[in-house]
Amino acid sequence: MTSPEALVREHTVYACVMGSRAFGLATEGSDTDRRGVFLAPTPLFWRFEKPPAHVEGPAPEQFSWELERFCSLALRTNPNVLECLHSPLVERIDDTGRELLALRDAFLSRHAHRTFVRYAESQRGKLAADVRRHGAPRWKHAMHLLRLLASCRDLLRTGGLVIDVGEERDRLLAVRRGEVPWPEVERRIARLVAQADEAAPRSPLPPEPDHARVEDFLTRARRASALRAHPDDEVVQRLVHDGFTGQRRP
Repeated sequence: MTSPEALVREHTVYACVMGSRAFGLATEGSDTDRRGVFLAPTPLFWRFEKPPAHVEGPAPEQFSWELERFCSLALRTNPNVLECLHSPLVERIDDTGRELLALRDAFLSRHAHRTFVRYAESQRGKLAADVRRHGAPRWKHAMHLLRLLASCRDLLRTGGLVIDVGEERDRLLAVRRGEVPWPEVERRIARLVAQADEAAPRSPLPPEPDHARVEDFLTRARRASALRAHPDDEVVQRLVHDGFTGQRRP
């Protein structure tokens, strides 16, 4: 079985930098968070032991998803996964990765309202619990919660996801430094949630993501991987064709 680390090293189709560096919020001590997508060779799925759906490492602060898992999460408008597709800091990409990026709009839908706000509400609850226990929230997390909600609001308003905070950088970094009182942060959170709620019904986003378009991409990627693995095996070639097209060759 190919090791998880080898899958990331040898089969990554897309890799980017995320976190504060991608959001335009990096400071001198900021970590470099790396995220990626790998395409496990199709023959590995023909075994009892399947390849992993995600891999941590091998570098520090590195996390990668297998392509199918990544697409599944993106179709469910997972905020962290969708933002990976919009990072301005791409470190590695091949033809499959470029096609994945070309599908960014296929993953977007009005479901983002529910998933982004639901995630934000869970984070707000954790921050409030910190205030009750320790007298203050984790300010870095509060900053990123505000950033995420503003991104959600703008996505619903415009139909496009932009992760760089732009002119909001200074205001958000003031929150990170603890210079904004928690009650004011709570008011900002509530205002952003209300703005997202208001934008959702009129959003230019489609009601549903384009599952068929994404599935077609994934199927072609799996088929190409199988054919690359066994270019001279006629039996495999026939099975791959029949299995992925639903047709039998004469």
